[in-house]
Amino acid sequence: MIRTVQRGIMMTMGLLGLLGCAGTSPANLGVQNGMLTACPASPNCIASQSGNPQQRINPLAFPGDPAAAFSRLQQTLEGREDTTIIEARPDYLRVEFRTTFFVDDGEFLLDGEHQVIHVRSASRLGYSDLGKNRARMEELRRQYLLNLKEPAGAL
Repeated sequence: MIRTVQRGIMMTMGLLGLLGCAGTSPANLGVQNGMLTACPASPNCIASQSGNPQQRINPLAFPGDPAAAFSRLQQTLEGREDTTIIEARPDYLRVEFRTTFFVDDGEFLLDGEHQVIHVRSASRLGYSDLGKNRARMEELRRQYLLNLKEPAGAL
């Protein structure tokens, strides 16, 4: 009986420790001078505005109306079970991407003049993400491009 209680306590403490892996959102996220926050030196961040080739990812390109394209991105993000929109402005979105134990921060910045949406995704904790941010963003790119081809009322 005592061993069962001890195991229960240890499992609860372990679970609480894992839940702590979510971390808190960095205070420096957002847009300054038309740029998303630069990635840190660690390999757990990707950004379309990064000068570091290992962290660089292409922005989301779109044809036509910038506002409609950005609205489609927001709809795509809202349709994902792993994504919560934290902040939404006409030209900027900040989201949380959740995995089983971790939370990553995503940002999207509309550049209507160049018909692209700049992207950034970074792990809150750890040094390496084993490519998770890049893989997730490429999956999101595929979903977004499919949604761009759908008629406006189909989503």
